[in-house]
Amino acid sequence: MTYEMPKLPYATDALEPVISQETINFHYGKHLQTYVSNLNKLVVGTEFEGKTLEQIVESAPDGAVFNNAGQVLNHTLYFLQFDPKPIKNHPTGKLADAIKRDFGGLDNLKQEMNQAAIALFGSGWVWLAVDAKGKLHITKEPNGGNPLRNKMKPLLGIDVWEHAYYIDYQNKRAEHVEKIWEIIDWSVVESRM
Repeated sequence: MTYEMPKLPYATDALEPVISQETINFHYGKHLQTYVSNLNKLVVGTEFEGKTLEQIVESAPDGAVFNNAGQVLNHTLYFLQFDPKPIKNHPTGKLADAIKRDFGGLDNLKQEMNQAAIALFGSGWVWLAVDAKGKLHITKEPNGGNPLRNKMKPLLGIDVWEHAYYIDYQNKRAEHVEKIWEIIDWSVVESRM
């Protein structure tokens, strides 16, 4: 199995002004490409060769294989959750019901995820994830971590590595985190549940 770059369902400038073309070119075009290239080299001849990204992230010990697989999976989920003009700009159905049950509503979910993203020290990810019983959780994952390590399915991710926002927002992580909600395609998030 060869790991490949996800195909963006939008042009590299389509997410402006929330995420600039320059950021997409670096973040997607260079950072993610490096993770994909590294992972393809690292798995050759190992027990992880031929496994899915999810299988590697769930089972690989901490280290280079896990870090690169985690970042490929995280970035794939991240870039594919966006749409410049989302058809669904709020959750519906089962996901909306779960958000209301577990967070009291979408505004509370956003507030809690924003606070988690702002408070995460250093580089990493904040995820909305669902456990095997259907309960939603917000997880803070350092570096390339992913909720799969804790038997939860990632639904929506906020990247708080500086390369995700520094070109557009400099040191204003909170502003970046707040703006991301404008381009979330909830139909994608719902399909992951």
